[in-house]
Amino acid sequence: MPYLLLALAITSEVCATSCLKLTDGFSKLWPSVGVGIGYVLSFLLLGQALKKIPVSVAYAVWSGAGTAAVAAIGVVAFGEHLGKFQVAGIVLIIAGVILLNMRASH
Repeated sequence: MPYLLLALAITSEVCATSCLKLTDGFSKLWPSVGVGIGYVLSFLLLGQALKKIPVSVAYAVWSGAGTAAVAAIGVVAFGEHLGKFQVAGIVLIIAGVILLNMRASH
């Protein structure tokens, strides 16, 4: 159950971050409301997940998965480009999350 809460927290954070692009500097109401709700929900769910998951692992997964997902959404939904250095950075983030999880399991 705590990893489901973490997955929901990540999803909520990714949705909120993606809505940031649509707010036009917080001049559009509904995307701005989506950002606020998404971030509040994300932190509430993350807080619940932290009752059972170590903070180092949960935050690494939350931020790493969120970063990778937002980068992918940027490419697919907003036509952004990822160069080789950006892709390498995402790979390193994922590797770091894996290493943190390996350490936490021992």
